[in-house]
Amino acid sequence: MSGSSKKVIFAALAGNALISITKFVAAGITGSSAMFSEGIHSLVDTGNQVLLLYGLKQAKKPADKSFPFGHGKEIYFWSFIVAILIFAVGAGVSIYEGILHIRHPEPIENPLINYIVLGLALVFEGAAWFLAFKEFGKVKGKKGYVKAVQEGKDPTLFVILFEDSAAMLGLVVAFVGILLSQYTGIHEFDGLASVIIGIILAGTAIWLAVETKSLLIGESAEDAIVEGIRNIVAGCDEAEHVNEVLTMHMGPDFILATVSIDFRDDVPAGQLEQTIARLDRLIKKTYPLVKRVFVEAESRRSEVEGEAN
Repeated sequence: MSGSSKKVIFAALAGNALISITKFVAAGITGSSAMFSEGIHSLVDTGNQVLLLYGLKQAKKPADKSFPFGHGKEIYFWSFIVAILIFAVGAGVSIYEGILHIRHPEPIENPLINYIVLGLALVFEGAAWFLAFKEFGKVKGKKGYVKAVQEGKDPTLFVILFEDSAAMLGLVVAFVGILLSQYTGIHEFDGLASVIIGIILAGTAIWLAVETKSLLIGESAEDAIVEGIRNIVAGCDEAEHVNEVLTMHMGPDFILATVSIDFRDDVPAGQLEQTIARLDRLIKKTYPLVKRVFVEAESRRSEVEGEAN
């Protein structure tokens, strides 16, 4: 998880840091609202990548007394913060700047500078997007892209992919807005492009927030893993019935599993301990992401009564 994630984040960080400076210089020279919004966009993305790197570092901290299951969910928290920043800062400033320029339009000076900067930004953003897309393709496997995002447990990859996709779309919008403003003489097009860029960022932020919220709250493992654990337990001779299998991602690489089993009444206590230990080893060996397994010996009748209550 961390190797591919870090590679994608560092690539995006380097590109966005250089691009943001270039965009702000171009905006200052030409007075373009769309270019200024693009500079804000790249600056926010740069800060976001720093936060994601910090989240990855914090997630690696070992378990302690206060956090017995480790700090893996740190990456979910910081990914959610990234979504909030995109919405509040990126979208908010872009829409405000756009509305301001629509109300008080000004001609763009030296538009050629904007085209050069946008062209260079498209090359750098495109390279970062391609790397993120390639790494995400490896992770998603045979799943569709939307489903892979919905079921993904490592938010860093799809956060960067979303950011880069929004950045590419924003560059196209900025280019069109500046071009229309230059050739029609209607300078409101520049401000309108800024507003559209803000709307793109807002939509991206909302989708990211929705996807990371469920991970932050506590998503279960994939259905295949849950069903696989159930089959392992069901195949145990000492187990009469598998009441339930509950899982939760404590981080991209850490699944917590709890299993309620109705064991046969004739199984001695000593053998029961050995059986539970064997199941623990087998589940962890079959599914390396499962780091902790808790087995509860509970009669099927008790489980049914508990549901009724």
